[in-house]
Amino acid sequence: MSDSAGPESTVPKSGSAKGRKTAGKDPGKAAARDDGAPRDAPKRNPREAAVEALMRLAAEQPWNDIEIGDVAREADLTLAELREVYPSKGAILGGLARIIDRAVLAEDNSDLADEPARERLFDVLMRRLDAMTPYKPALRRISYALRGDPLSMLALNGVMLNSHRYMLAAAGIDTEGPLGRLKLQGLVIAFARVTETWLDDDDPALARTMARLDKEIRNGERFMERAEDARRLTAPFRALGRAFLDRRRSGRREAGSRDEDSDPAAAI
Repeated sequence: MSDSAGPESTVPKSGSAKGRKTAGKDPGKAAARDDGAPRDAPKRNPREAAVEALMRLAAEQPWNDIEIGDVAREADLTLAELREVYPSKGAILGGLARIIDRAVLAEDNSDLADEPARERLFDVLMRRLDAMTPYKPALRRISYALRGDPLSMLALNGVMLNSHRYMLAAAGIDTEGPLGRLKLQGLVIAFARVTETWLDDDDPALARTMARLDKEIRNGERFMERAEDARRLTAPFRALGRAFLDRRRSGRREAGSRDEDSDPAAAI
C-alpha cells in the first residue's frame, strides 16, 4: 500500500478479485466481512474434521457409546459428507494414523543420516509418539475398549503395517526381501507394547516410555539376527526343495504331453 492511503482506507492490500469487489463499498460492511467468518467460507477438510471430532468425543466418553451420527454432528458434517470420506469409526482411526504419518514424515531426518539404524529408528518412533500426544486421552480410552475386540484389532494391525512401513523408510531401514514382512510385523507388535507404556506414562520426560522403546528395538534386532541366521542355515534345504518341486512339475508336463500324443481325440 502506498503512503497516500490513510489509516481509515477500506481498500484491501491484495489486488484479488475479492478485494476489487469490496473497494468503494460501505466501510462498515467491508469491516464486518473482514472481521467475521465469510458466509461462503469453505468448510475444513472433511477427513481431518471427522478425525478431530472423533478424537474429541473419544476423550470424553466410552468408545462403544460413540455413534457415527455423533461424529458427523461434532464435525459439522452431514451423514452423506461423512460417508463420502469414511465408512466407519475404524476407518476414521485409519485417517488419524495417516495424519500422524504425515506429521512424522514431514520432519527433516537428514541429521540422522550418520547414526546407527537403532538410533534412527528410536528417533523416528519418538517423533511418532510426540505427534500422537494431542490425542493421548482419546487413544487411552480407545486402546482399553479395543483390547476385547479381536476383529477391530486385526483391522487396526493392517493400518499399522502401512504406517510402520513408512516409519522404517524414514529411518532408512528397508522392508523388502525375504524377511521384510517379518521385520515390519515385528515393529508393529513392538510399537504396540511401547504405546501401552506411553499411555500410562505421565512423566513429561517419558523415561519409562523411552526405556521400553530402547528395549523393544534391541529385542527386535536380536530376533532379526536369529531369523537371518536361520534363513542362511536353511538355504540349502530350500534350494533342494525348489529343485524337487521343479522336477515334479516338469515330469507332470512331460506325462501330459505323452498322453496327448497317444490320444487320437487330442488332435481334434
